[in-house]
Amino acid sequence: MKGFIDDANYSVGLLDEGTNLGNVIDNYVYEHTLTGKNAFFVGDLGKIVKKHSQWQNVVAQIKPFYTVKCNSTPAVLEILAALGTGFACSSKTEMALVQELGVSPENIIYISPCKQVSQIKYAAKIGVNIMTCDNEVELKKIARNHPNAKVLVHIATEDNIGGEEGNMKFGTTLKNCRHLLECAKELDVQIIGVKFHVSSTCKESQVYVHALSDARCVFDMAGEFGFTMNMLDIGGGFTGSEFQLEEVNHVISPLLDVYFPEGSGIKIISEPGSYYVSSAFTLAVNIIAKKVVENDKFSSGVEKTGSDEPAFMYYMNDGVYGSFASKLSEDLNTIPEVHKKYKEDEPLFTSSLWGPSCDELDQIVENCLLPELNVGDWLIFDNMGADSLHEPSAFNDFQRPAIYYMMSFNDWYEMQDAGITSDTMMKNFFFVPSCIQLSQEDGFSSEA
Repeated sequence: MKGFIDDANYSVGLLDEGTNLGNVIDNYVYEHTLTGKNAFFVGDLGKIVKKHSQWQNVVAQIKPFYTVKCNSTPAVLEILAALGTGFACSSKTEMALVQELGVSPENIIYISPCKQVSQIKYAAKIGVNIMTCDNEVELKKIARNHPNAKVLVHIATEDNIGGEEGNMKFGTTLKNCRHLLECAKELDVQIIGVKFHVSSTCKESQVYVHALSDARCVFDMAGEFGFTMNMLDIGGGFTGSEFQLEEVNHVISPLLDVYFPEGSGIKIISEPGSYYVSSAFTLAVNIIAKKVVENDKFSSGVEKTGSDEPAFMYYMNDGVYGSFASKLSEDLNTIPEVHKKYKEDEPLFTSSLWGPSCDELDQIVENCLLPELNVGDWLIFDNMGADSLHEPSAFNDFQRPAIYYMMSFNDWYEMQDAGITSDTMMKNFFFVPSCIQLSQEDGFSSEA
């Protein structure tokens, strides 16, 4: 069942009732302990199907265009294509990946804020016409290289303006929009709508109120220039929880009814990424080294277990130059779980977790309480499906983790109910019951 990021010949374990994600992880921990202890992912594709059903139930009026850079593994892209989502691509590579799945150009948007000329030309060649733009320089590049471009003006939202120092933000201000529209008119570039993006870290629902109001202003402004506006892109920023999705919908639904009512001919889209994939992937890593240090060497973020007790630094076979790359720019959204069974009353020690590079930036968890671990033990990280399955760095000869895909029978049936029949099944899927062992290398053991 082994799959790699650039290997479309993956297979999916279709699990019998009574076999779950924990059994699958146990099986591969055992296998990897025997064969080399490399880190690995387990992807539960059924969770992606569930997220899509949840989206359809809560915000059916908004068409999702999945953000490909979030997780471009072939199984993810194929299942989302089969579910009928669109795709938001940032590069030629991503557009090619999606196009190979037979996705029509109308269901692909080119969202990179800084586009290479060669990639604009590639989009024009394959018929990907919808793209975003937030400044005059980009607009001129589009005008010269894509005669059929249909542009969404990317406007800044309040949470982007005056944000954290050092953060690169995109989106033009409302004040600059008229100039941008004037330029588009002069350059004969077709403006068809507006895009904005509200970060998932933004807690103020009022940001959506202002963003939608600003978007309506741009629509009206564009109308004055004679542009026919028919699309609104509300961006990403969806965390994956049903509560957050319902909360956002509660805020935007009445505003959409006022500013962009049904029947107005305005298509509402969005760019969910981690929403679909974060919870679907679990990462298992192995402890490759261990160091005992004095407890007071640790910062005071976690309650000490006692000043006379040791603290531990553990080094794992994956880090920020691999699957934890997003840790360099954001906090880790998962708590490590010890795979081996230990007693409830077993003492816990102040611990830190590090990647294999011995680089001071390669710290995964600064402070946590764990039982004493040994070299060869395994740690499990859930919610690892977003921004973690990219090409790894060559730093320290890091090996790319294998990916094992699974799905329960119940999720398989739900996928059929969602309209994916055997006639439209993804061409590379190969389902096997978990009770059948295909081979020593890639089958589930009967104990699992």
